[in-house]
Amino acid sequence: MTPCLDPAGTQYGIPTFPWRLAPEGLATRRQLRSLGLRPGGQDIAGQILRPRYRRGPLTAFLYRVDRAKPVRPMTPAKQAALDRANTARRTCPTCRTDAGYVIPTSLGMCVPCAYPEAS
Repeated sequence: MTPCLDPAGTQYGIPTFPWRLAPEGLATRRQLRSLGLRPGGQDIAGQILRPRYRRGPLTAFLYRVDRAKPVRPMTPAKQAALDRANTARRTCPTCRTDAGYVIPTSLGMCVPCAYPEAS
C-alpha cells in the first residue's frame, strides 16, 4: 500500500494528501467547477491519493482556489452546438426518430428497433 501523506512532495514530486484531507485553499477540478471556477492554466499544486486494493491508487489533482478564474460563459454558438450534438445522440440511425433518451452504444439503435419482437 502506498503512503498517501507527503506534504513536502519528496516521494511524488508534488505535495500529496490522503483522500478528503486536502488543506484549505486547494480544490479539485470538480470542486472548482461547483464554485463557478476553473483552473485557468495554473500548474497542479498537489494531489490526493486514495488507496485501492489490486490496482494503483485513485488520484485527484489539486489546484489553488485563489488563482482560479471564473468559468467562461456559454455563448449562443456553443449552446447551439451542444443542442445539435445531444439531438444526434438521441436520434435512432435506423428509424430516424428522436428516441427521447440517449441511444445506448451497445445497441447502436433505439430499443424498439433493437428488439422489434418485444413490442
